[in-house]
Amino acid sequence: MLSHHSLQFLRNLEQNNNREWFHANRKDYEQTKAEFENLCQEILTGVAQFQENLLNTSVKSCILRINRDIRFSADKSPYKKYIAAGFGPGGKSSGKVDFYLHIQPNNESFLGGGMWAPTGTQLASFRQEIDYSPHIIKGIIEDNTFRNYFDEIHGEKVKKIPKGYSIEHPDSELLKYKQLFFVHKYSDEVVMNKIFTTEVINGCRILKPYLDYINNLFYGNEN
Repeated sequence: MLSHHSLQFLRNLEQNNNREWFHANRKDYEQTKAEFENLCQEILTGVAQFQENLLNTSVKSCILRINRDIRFSADKSPYKKYIAAGFGPGGKSSGKVDFYLHIQPNNESFLGGGMWAPTGTQLASFRQEIDYSPHIIKGIIEDNTFRNYFDEIHGEKVKKIPKGYSIEHPDSELLKYKQLFFVHKYSDEVVMNKIFTTEVINGCRILKPYLDYINNLFYGNEN
């Protein structure tokens, strides 16, 4: 469970994003880090009950570093204004499409996942699958439980129907997506509530069929 302390630390960090302030407030960061690690361990344990390839994954391998990579960024702020974790087999660098948890104050926390940065080959496979068997993905993302929790498709789209597909295609809007992922936001009040762990695990359970669909399509591996 995350406390008010953790969210307040992130608010303060956003206002004081420099190494001097961070090191002066290192104890507050360590408390925030410990709370987040405990939360993620509870989530990982819960999700592993229905996502078996997470059983041997360590929680530390799932948590993203708070340091930003500023080498190619115009923004030289050294730290992220959020804490986050990627739950995949072996951790955040699984190479698969994983569950992503993002904690950020001011009601910006969310659970998300899906097709984010596909290769050209992967995108072609995705569109071909929609063309051949649209009922599979539509059966997942148009399911009532799924839509009630993830009520909006996110991701960039091309303006015109991709080459090789008819403008009259019945699923032309799905074919236009270059990315297709889902997000469920949580208020600060929910994040600090003892029910939050259960809420995220439930969200992962709902999201799982879509992530399995993408992972099977891209990698053909068991999930």
